[in-house]
Amino acid sequence: MPIRLRTALIALGCAAITASCSQPQRDAKRLRAECEAGNAVACDSFATKLHRGEYVLRDDARAAGLFERACGDKVGRSCASLGDMRQSGPKPDSAAALRLFRQACELNAPEGCARLGMLHSVGAGMARDLPRAAALFAQSCEGGHRTGCALLGSLHVTGEGAAQDYARAATLFRRSCDSTVTLGCVGLGRLHLAGTGAPQNDSIAASLFKRACYDSKEREGCFDYAAVHEAGRGVPQNFQRAAALYREGCEDRNGEACARLAALYAKGAGVRRDSTHAAKLREDACEYGNALSCAKPQG
Repeated sequence: MPIRLRTALIALGCAAITASCSQPQRDAKRLRAECEAGNAVACDSFATKLHRGEYVLRDDARAAGLFERACGDKVGRSCASLGDMRQSGPKPDSAAALRLFRQACELNAPEGCARLGMLHSVGAGMARDLPRAAALFAQSCEGGHRTGCALLGSLHVTGEGAAQDYARAATLFRRSCDSTVTLGCVGLGRLHLAGTGAPQNDSIAASLFKRACYDSKEREGCFDYAAVHEAGRGVPQNFQRAAALYREGCEDRNGEACARLAALYAKGAGVRRDSTHAAKLREDACEYGNALSCAKPQG
C-alpha cells in the first residue's frame, strides 16, 4: 500500500475515533440547548444525565429542578424520577414521593405506576393494598417497564394480591430478566430450581443467579448463588465460594446471609471452624431481621 494512502487511511480512522468519542458530549450539549429552548422531553433527558453524571458534571440540585419543570409540563417520566429523588435523597420526603409517583402514573409513565405499586405493596404512606399493587404492576408491565413485570411475577408466585400462577410468573420473569432488571432473573431461577412453573433445571437456575449477582449485584441473586454453591446444585459444591458470597451479603445487612455464614463457621465448611465468630454472626443475623437467629442455642 502506498505510504500516502496508508497515512490518509490512518488519519481518517483517527478522525472517526475522535468523532465517536465526542458524540456523547455533543448529545448532552444538544439536549441542554433544546431544554433551554423549551423542549420538556429534552429537559427530562438532560436532567437524567445530570443526575447520573453522564458526560456532564453531576448536579443533583439542577437535575431536580429540570425534572420538576418537565413534570409540570406533563412529562410523566420526570415526575417518577423526581419522586425517586424525593424518596431517597438526603432529606427523604415520602409524601412528596407518593404524590409524584401518582402523578407519573396518571400521565401513563410505567415507571411511576411501578413505584406507586411498591408503596401500596408495603403500605408506605397508605394502607397496604396488594390487589391495588398488582393492578399497578400490571399497568406498568403493559407499558413496557420490565421491573413492573418482575414485581407482578413475584405476586403471582406468592398468590398475594393476584392469583397464584407459577406459569404466569415464569412468563413475567422471563420477560423482565435482563442486565438491568435482574430481579426477574432471580425469580425465574427460583422457579427452575423448584421445577414449579418452569422445567426443573439446577444449571439454568445457577446461571440465572450468577447473572443477577454479577450483572447488577442484586443481593437476592448473590444469596441464591451462594446457596447453590453450598448445596452443589447446578455448580460444583464449593463451600469457600459460598462463604465469600454470604460474607458479602452479611456485610450488606442481609440477616439470612449472616445466618448461613454462621452455620459454615460453626461446622468449619469452607472456613476455619470458629464457634465464637459463628455466635457473633448469629447476633448480626438477629439484628438484621433473621428471627431464627435470635433464639438462644440449646445446651
